[in-house]
Amino acid sequence: MKQQSIDFDEQLVLHRLKHYLPAQAPLKDFVHHNTLHAFQELSFFEALQKANATFGYKTALSLNEYRKLYKDGIINTEILKNTIHKYKDENTFVYWRSLVFDQSLSNTTHPEIGKLRPLWKNHFKIDLNMLVHPKLFKLIGAYLDQGVSEKRFPYPDKTLLDAVRALQQNSMVSVFRSNKVITFLNDPKTTITSLLAYIVGDVAFYEQYLFDQQFAHPGWSGMVTTIEVQLHTLLDQRKVTLHDFIFLELLLEIEALDQSIGLNKLPLSGEIKLDNPASLFKDIKVDPYWKVITIWQEALEWSYHSQVLQGLVVSKTETKSTTPSFQAFFCIDDREESIRRHLEQSAPGCETFGTPGHFGMAAMYQPESGKFYTQVCPGSLSPKHLIKEEGRTTKNGKDIHFHKGSHRLFTGWLLSQTIGFWSAIKLFFNLFKPQVSPAHSSAFEHMEHASTLIIENKNNNEENGYKVGYSIEEMTEIVYGLLKSTGLTTNFASLIYLIGHGGSSTNNPYYAGYNCGACSGRAGSVNSRAVAEMANRKDVRAALKNKNIQIPETSYFIGGLHDTTRDEIKFYDVESLSPKHKEAHALYISKFEKALSYNAKERARQFLLINIKRDAVKVHKDVKNRSTALFEPRPELNHSNNTLCIVGRRSLTKNVFLDQRAFLNSYDYEQDVYGVQLKGILQAATPVCGGINLEYYFSRVDNEKLGAGSKLPHNVIGLFGVANGIKGDLRPGLPSQMIDVHAPLRLMMIVEHYPEIVLQIIKKDPKLSEWYYKEWVKLAIIHPKTKTVYYLFKGELKKMETTVHSIESVTDLESIFENHSSNLPVYQLNTL
Repeated sequence: MKQQSIDFDEQLVLHRLKHYLPAQAPLKDFVHHNTLHAFQELSFFEALQKANATFGYKTALSLNEYRKLYKDGIINTEILKNTIHKYKDENTFVYWRSLVFDQSLSNTTHPEIGKLRPLWKNHFKIDLNMLVHPKLFKLIGAYLDQGVSEKRFPYPDKTLLDAVRALQQNSMVSVFRSNKVITFLNDPKTTITSLLAYIVGDVAFYEQYLFDQQFAHPGWSGMVTTIEVQLHTLLDQRKVTLHDFIFLELLLEIEALDQSIGLNKLPLSGEIKLDNPASLFKDIKVDPYWKVITIWQEALEWSYHSQVLQGLVVSKTETKSTTPSFQAFFCIDDREESIRRHLEQSAPGCETFGTPGHFGMAAMYQPESGKFYTQVCPGSLSPKHLIKEEGRTTKNGKDIHFHKGSHRLFTGWLLSQTIGFWSAIKLFFNLFKPQVSPAHSSAFEHMEHASTLIIENKNNNEENGYKVGYSIEEMTEIVYGLLKSTGLTTNFASLIYLIGHGGSSTNNPYYAGYNCGACSGRAGSVNSRAVAEMANRKDVRAALKNKNIQIPETSYFIGGLHDTTRDEIKFYDVESLSPKHKEAHALYISKFEKALSYNAKERARQFLLINIKRDAVKVHKDVKNRSTALFEPRPELNHSNNTLCIVGRRSLTKNVFLDQRAFLNSYDYEQDVYGVQLKGILQAATPVCGGINLEYYFSRVDNEKLGAGSKLPHNVIGLFGVANGIKGDLRPGLPSQMIDVHAPLRLMMIVEHYPEIVLQIIKKDPKLSEWYYKEWVKLAIIHPKTKTVYYLFKGELKKMETTVHSIESVTDLESIFENHSSNLPVYQLNTL
């Protein structure tokens, strides 16, 4: 095929497409991220408008929604007034107040992407998407399949295009029937550019055509791009690129056009007079509509954040000099905020800490008899170590109803006519009395309770490029980092719990999203157990003495896992406890159990179909049943309503009710005068907590385009994604059942330290600067001596002068939970 001499840069356009497509990984690695990551070089509100103008995304609430929140008292009048003053231009306050409250403003922008492709439908009366997408999705889904299909896609070791070519040559059923397309497929000179020349004609429209084409199914295109860049995201790896995916789609389009209107109608520009090509990413001038949106969103956020800041400032917690009865580390996860509070109320003599749930250990993990390695640390890290399980005594349960024979002609008919009837009966009873079954995914299955872990590297043992276990020096650094960053360097209790977290559910493709983000969507059991074992080693403790941390011989670390869906905790290796420690542990278990029941009751106030006005133990039982229900689309509310990350001492937050809306990272500024530990905390917490927050935000404000819609019609595709039905686009983002009670507020990072130290850290790190100075995450700093609050606004640090909220003091939270299902204000807690 003769190619044109053109100015179209194929590689540059592919690079640009990869930048803007969704970056969601397969379901096994469902880790939250900023949905609008491609716009992060812009300030937050500039990005909202540009993403709307380019792709048609709804990136904020509507004016009517904001006005209703004001009417309902959610947005504070005085804060809204102050926000108008901050953002108004030379026009008067009265003018801007009228725009905010009264005028019927509308968004006049029309998305640039999506204007060219509809010409097929309008002019030729054909729906090219309907003709091409079913076959395209079937091909790519089968090629990437991770085990849903009974048989693998032929030629799995070949690239996507080479596998299609092999099918075309060797299969009895051809992929393509058009002779022209078959010629293009087999011609080594065929390129994306030459195919565009054949279909579109005018080179000025090539880029617009490709953007229109790929954003007609951004889920599939984004998944292909993610797999291309991160090969490990598929356990059964495939060689797929966005280039090959587009190449294949263009061939399918030519065949569809050949069979519908005939190839003599091509190219498009020869048949239709095209307007000037769209400027896809032109600069946007802020108009009054988006300025009003900015005012409302800022006022909404500050209406809550100012309550929090005032609550932290006025809170007073007595510092106890006695050694705690026990100490417990939890993940910084917002769901762990409440269990820490209930545990401290159940056992007033205890002390709790918050730290990322991988506990500083960056590793891969392989369960015994497991074929693959899984990452148990943040996805941004590249582990060099491998933790292996051995001594597993049980196997996963099986259900005969899920036998592969059910897919075959004779055995499928036989199974449906015999045990199929029993399956229907089981399903009926499950509606009224849910119970654990082999279809239930339990957080505790990630690692068997009775097994052991290989954590020490001996003889420099390596496996597939990973160092099996850790040296004593490496273990020491992990334990030191955990203790130093959280401020626990003295006054150790006799029992110190490291408690990871995970979730359990049935029939939930978003299972990984309920687990620990710091463990790449896995349960934190491996990390808590391994680091506890490291901290108990005599050689590690001897090395820690050289770092001025002396752990008494009488102190013992215990690993554990908190199932946040069922509110259960299991502890590991308790059989190795001394008799005295066992006696104390038995007592503390009762404290944990009490805290778990009250935590379940607090969470259940936002669940339907649970009678909350009962004893906490009875409510807890219903919560456990809920987690096993096949029909339950909301096994828990996960990160809903997250809006805070607080880095500081527990005394700052202990007597403040934060309603499960805060990530809590323990940190003692007095032990980190120059911010060395703080830098690491901010580098880890900002993208993780910010990513969680923004994915919830954007999935909430536009659940159809930036979220996944309702999960009820979702089908799992190839064990790597979900789609509506079996022929639709993959759905990135979060389903409505994860965000329907979420309030879309940006995360506020609140740091207890001297302002100049915090700003110095952020300014010296370009990635942190982007998050904070572009205001994707908001920043507040509490001066540790004066408790003066400073906040970052338009690149400048400002002092928070006044507050407009009174903080109510409460003693009986349980009665409040029983009578309120919506978000609660900040309370001062009066502990008895």
